[in-house]
Amino acid sequence: MCTVIVHVPEAPALGETPAPVRLLAVRDENPTRAWDPLGPWWPELPDVRGVRDRRAGGAWLAVDDAAGRLAVILNRADVLTADGESPAPLSRGRVVLDAVAGVELAGSPRTHGFNLVEATADGASVTMWDGRRIRRIGLAPGVHMIAHDDLDDPGTARIAAWRDAFAPPARSDGDWWTGWLDVLERTSAVGPVDDRAIVRDNRPFGYPTLSLLVCAAEIGADGVDVRYGEFAEPGAWSRPDLV
Repeated sequence: MCTVIVHVPEAPALGETPAPVRLLAVRDENPTRAWDPLGPWWPELPDVRGVRDRRAGGAWLAVDDAAGRLAVILNRADVLTADGESPAPLSRGRVVLDAVAGVELAGSPRTHGFNLVEATADGASVTMWDGRRIRRIGLAPGVHMIAHDDLDDPGTARIAAWRDAFAPPARSDGDWWTGWLDVLERTSAVGPVDDRAIVRDNRPFGYPTLSLLVCAAEIGADGVDVRYGEFAEPGAWSRPDLV
């Protein structure tokens, strides 16, 4: 039940340098499932850095520095069921690595449902797979938010409560993510088990996942800048130091 906030800038005026796409991603996962922090974990992909899932070897978030591409994946409910005859579902983490390598999704992925957010200096998109069909949406200029259902879904409590609070970062901001972390801190006042929570403890809802970490990324003409920070305690707000 991760959460991603994305700002897509307006098209630049004639002669103006385009503003970067900016993204803040909060990862929810079972804290007993080992992961590696942002780093170059894939020797076969020398230009790729990401947050690696040690069990399956894929990525939750990854960036290809040479190509200027970023991708991050969120789990979503799906209609895929085990029938005893179909092959076991593949890890969703490979979808992220394929995305930053420029490999387009084809056919029906052999995975459970996901929302895949992709960003380059030219914009951002979300690909939604529910086990039955794939939908891909290009993001219009503005601030967008996605969790376990559809993009900007008003039926998702945290999106309805907080999307408008994430104002577009000022174009000249250095540590632009500071304002969004301020908003994230304000959202934690509802507590980690409230439907509106972004920093979450999902165990009361039947999932063993808690919010573990935050990544902030800026994707622009000068490349990709990604920052990583963990919460001091899973499922509880503490201001992460993004480095």
